[in-house]
Parts: sequence; C-alpha cells; structure tokens
Amino acid sequence: MSEFQKKYEGLLWAIREWSDWENFVTRLEAQGEGWYAYFVGMDVPEKPLSAEAFRRFLKEMDLLLRRDHHERYLGIVYVDDRDHPQFIKIYDPNNLGASCGSSGKHIPPGWILSKCAPQALQAPPVIPEGRRRWWQTLFNS
Repeated sequence: MSEFQKKYEGLLWAIREWSDWENFVTRLEAQGEGWYAYFVGMDVPEKPLSAEAFRRFLKEMDLLLRRDHHERYLGIVYVDDRDHPQFIKIYDPNNLGASCGSSGKHIPPGWILSKCAPQALQAPPVIPEGRRRWWQTLFNS
C-alpha cells in the first residue's frame, strides 16, 4: 500500500468549527510550498503547488466553503494531524451524501491536499461543470 493510500484510508480528524478552520488555514499558509492539490475526478497533479498557488487555493477554498456550506459548523474537512498536517480531505458541500458511509454509498472527497504525491481515485458519477470551471480558473489564471 502506498503512502498516499495509507493516508487516504487512515484515521483523520474533523475540523468542526469555522474558527478552527480559520486557525488551521493560518497554519497551512505558514507552511507554504510542498502541497499537492488534487480535485478528485480531474487529472492527478504531477508536482506540488508553489507557495503562492497554495495560498491562492486556500483563499478560494475558504470562499467556496463559506458560500456553499450553509451550516453554523464546518465538519467537512478532515486532517491527519491538526498541528502538523500532511494529508487533508475536503468534501464538496454540494455533494455530501453521507460521507461517513452510513447511506451505503461511498462519497469521495471533492479535494485532497497532500504532502505525498496523490494517486487517482474513483471519480464521483458527476462533476458539476461549475466546479470544473472553478478549478481550471484557479490554476490557469
């Protein structure tokens, strides 16, 4: 089993509160480069993001989550270590289903941030065109 698969299938901790998310993003921004950003269902990235691209991703992801996740809590971001993260799953607020698997359906995360090179995961049945455009605009601007 690869390092990525171990992280993907391993124990992760939820970031439940928006205030915890804000603090977490601040810590991530300080880490800067070395992160791969993978939109599940799109091409697997071949190289990590630059520090600038990583900060842009975090800013845009924060905006997306706040716009589309209409809850007073967050609870759709999971991390291997809150203080020294190496692996993060972010579920798409518009495709949650039961991410814990209680519905019998496996809902993959929308995005993965990882310090190790990602591997292709099974894409969700449908990737909304708006999400594709968001992703392409984010990294082709």
